[in-house]
Amino acid sequence: MLDVRQIIPEGFCLECDGCCRFTSDNPPWPPHAIRPVPNKKDNNFLCPDLNISDNKCKIYKTRPFECRLYPFLINRDKVSGKIFLSLDLNCPFAQEQPKSKEFEKYTEYLTTFLKSAGFIKALKDNAEFIQSYPGVLNIIELPL
Repeated sequence: MLDVRQIIPEGFCLECDGCCRFTSDNPPWPPHAIRPVPNKKDNNFLCPDLNISDNKCKIYKTRPFECRLYPFLINRDKVSGKIFLSLDLNCPFAQEQPKSKEFEKYTEYLTTFLKSAGFIKALKDNAEFIQSYPGVLNIIELPL
């Protein structure tokens, strides 16, 4: 399993109600192996692994790579076709942090990790990690 250090503090995520919720059953956002399920209470769709009573992930320790990486994403730019490390600016934490030293340092850490030979091989073996995401900020092109 690909493991990356998470930048968002757990407490921040537990207070947010953005992640793991979707407007349709087939959006580009959920991890490739997870299909959102209907949430009749709020008329939207949820990750089936989200416990909405406490906003915790039922599979947090074994969550998919895309969840570990979030609010960063592996994005295929629809215009150029190039692959980027991108940032989802819909995430409230990402909106607050892009110019902080901690965020800059974490971006450097991710860039080094994502450009490593091991990750490039894993990405080639798991092309489903690459999606085209609308409205994201492309940070750095990945060498594929």
